[in-house]
Amino acid sequence: MSKKGCGYTGGNCHIIVETCEGCGKIVELASGKYCKVYPEPAVKWIIGICPTATHVKRDVKEAVQKLNPLKASKRGKK
Repeated sequence: MSKKGCGYTGGNCHIIVETCEGCGKIVELASGKYCKVYPEPAVKWIIGICPTATHVKRDVKEAVQKLNPLKASKRGKK
């Protein structure tokens, strides 16, 4: 959505959903609040977290390397 209008199919962008509140990619116009990136933001929240959501913190999991018990016991003997 831009000041010139929406470039989405038929020229109709959809208003943001509740989960989008607080995002940095929201533009507020006279007709409502719209997402700058996605013309239909509700679709991005169906699967999970929106890929461009700036207000949601994602859990970063640290990769734990699995050790082979046989190799670990051999290393311990040295």
